[in-house]
Amino acid sequence: MPATIRHVTIRGRVQGVGYRAWVEHTAMSLGLDGWVRNRRDGSVEAVLAGQVDIVEQMIAHCRRGPVSARVESVDASEAGADLLKLRVAGENFSMLPTI
Repeated sequence: MPATIRHVTIRGRVQGVGYRAWVEHTAMSLGLDGWVRNRRDGSVEAVLAGQVDIVEQMIAHCRRGPVSARVESVDASEAGADLLKLRVAGENFSMLPTI
């Protein structure tokens, strides 16, 4: 069981700029579990699970994002393990379809 699970919503110019792929790559390089997806409202949603300090470091990265993104806000809240079940079976970190 991870030390913490956070549900994160990122708003701004975060679609069409490689933000999801950047989150997936960065989270995996940090050893985090979870998933990322676009939302129809133009935001990006992610669930990040792992050691508290690493999850907080990833949330700080999300405030900057990839070079082509323009992040306006990042909202993070505690989440339950049930949200991790949305991952693709067998994957530690998944890129999910837009909802």
